[in-house]
Amino acid sequence: MKKKITFFSLVTILSLATVASYAQDLKVKSLDELLTENTADTTRILPLESFVDMVLLSHPVVKQANLLPENAKQEIRLARGAFDPKLESSWDVKNFDDKEYWDLFNTTLKVPTWFPVDPKVSFDRNKGQFVNPENSIPGSDDFQQVTAGLSLPIGRGLLIDQRRATVKQAELFAQITDAERIKMINKVLLSASKDYWEWYFAFYNYLLIEESLNISQNVYQRVLTDFEFGEAAAIDTVQAAITLQNRKVDRSEALIDFRKAGLMLSNYLWGQNEEPMVLQDNIVPQLDFGLNLLGSDISLDSLRLLAIQKHPELVKTNFKLDQLDIDRRLARENLKPRVDLNYNLINSPVNQQGEFVEVQLRNNYKFGIEFEFPLFLRKERSKLRQTEIKIEQTTYELSQLEREILNGIEASFFELDNTRGMLSLMQEAVNNYTILLDLELINLANGESDLFKINFQQDKLLESQIKLMKMRSAMEKARVTLYWSAGLPYLNFNLNGSN
Repeated sequence: MKKKITFFSLVTILSLATVASYAQDLKVKSLDELLTENTADTTRILPLESFVDMVLLSHPVVKQANLLPENAKQEIRLARGAFDPKLESSWDVKNFDDKEYWDLFNTTLKVPTWFPVDPKVSFDRNKGQFVNPENSIPGSDDFQQVTAGLSLPIGRGLLIDQRRATVKQAELFAQITDAERIKMINKVLLSASKDYWEWYFAFYNYLLIEESLNISQNVYQRVLTDFEFGEAAAIDTVQAAITLQNRKVDRSEALIDFRKAGLMLSNYLWGQNEEPMVLQDNIVPQLDFGLNLLGSDISLDSLRLLAIQKHPELVKTNFKLDQLDIDRRLARENLKPRVDLNYNLINSPVNQQGEFVEVQLRNNYKFGIEFEFPLFLRKERSKLRQTEIKIEQTTYELSQLEREILNGIEASFFELDNTRGMLSLMQEAVNNYTILLDLELINLANGESDLFKINFQQDKLLESQIKLMKMRSAMEKARVTLYWSAGLPYLNFNLNGSN
C-alpha cells in the first residue's frame, strides 16, 4: 500500500511538472523578450538617428545639395568681378617711307568703386610727324603725359546701376541656394525616415508572427501528446496542424517583407567613395521608438510660426521678391537721363617723371559731360512694368504657398495627435488580448480548453499586435511628416557632427 501511494505521488508530480512546463512554453512574450531572444551577439541595433547621420554623411543627393552654397559663393565672386581694377594698354605705330607717322602708347588703370565714382590713371606717350593735334604732347615733356581723374554719373546710375544690382542679387541668390539646400536634404530625410519606419514595422511584424508560430508549434505538440494519451480527438491534431501551417506561411511572407524593406533602406546607404552599401541581415531597428526630435508636445501655433520663419519654400519666395525689388529699382533708375561728368588732371598730382606736383584744378585738366536720354522710353517703361507684374505674381504665389503650408501643418498635427491617442487604446487592447490568450494556454495545459478558443484568441492577439506596431510606425511617420511640413531644417534631428 505504501508503494502504491508513492507511485501515484510520482505520477502526480510528473503531471504537474509537465503542466508547468507547457504553461511556461505557451506563455505570450513581450516585444522586449522577443527582441532579446532573437538578437545574437553579432546583432547590431540601428537607431533612426544613427541611420540619419549615415544618410547625411554619404548620400549623393545630400552631397549634391551641399555643393549649392559653393556655387552661390562663386556667383557672388563673379558679380564682384565687375569691380575689379582693370589695366589696359595699347601701342599703335606707323612708319612709312622712312617717316615716323606716329608712335602712340597708352596705359590706363581703372579702379571701379561701389559708389559710382570710377577713378582712372593714364600714361600716354605720343610722338610722330602726323599725330592728331588733340593727342599731341609737347616735346618739352618728352612726348609723355600722365592724367588722373574720375567719372561721376549724376543722373542714371547714381543710386543703383547694373553692377551693384548684380552683386546684391548674387548675395540674395546665396540665401535662396541655402534654402534650396535645406529643401533637398529635408526631402531625402523624409523619404529615408518613412522607409526606416517601414523597415521597423516589417522587422517587428516578423518577430510577432515568429512568436505566434512558436505558440502554434507548442499547441500542436500539446495536442499530439493529449491525442497519444487519448485525451484529444484526431480532428484536433488536424486543426492544430492547419493552424501551424498557416503560421509558417505567414512567417515566410513576413520574412520577404522584411528583406524587401531592408533593400529599400539600403538605397540611402553609401560608402565614403560613393559605393552603394547593402543593409546586413544582422542589423535590426531599435525597439524604443522615441526620437530626439522637437518635443512631441510642441504646440501647433509654435510650428506655424516656425514654418513662416524657416520653411524653405517661403524663404526662397521671399528672397525672390527681394531680387525682383532690386530689378524694379534698377528699372526706375533707367528712366532717368544718363548724365556723366568726367574730370581729369594733366600731369598732376604726379607728372610724367613720377614726381608729385601741386594740383591746380583750373589749369592742366580735361573736363567733359556726356548726356543720353531716349525720347520715348518704351524699352525702359516696358521693363519696369514687366518687373512689377512679376512682383505681383510672386506675391500671389507667396500667399498661396503660405496657406498650403499652414494647412498642411495643421493636417499633419491632427494626424499625429489622433494616431497617438489610438496608439494608447490599441496598447490596452493588446494587453487584454494577451491576458485572454495566456488564460486559454493555461487552461490548455490543464486540459480545460479547446483549439477553437485558442486559435480565436491567438488570431485576435496577433492582429492587434500587428495593428499596434503599424500604428507605432504610422505615428513616427506622421511625426516626421509634421516637421517636414513645417520646413524645420534637417527635420530637427539632433545631428552628431553632420552638417
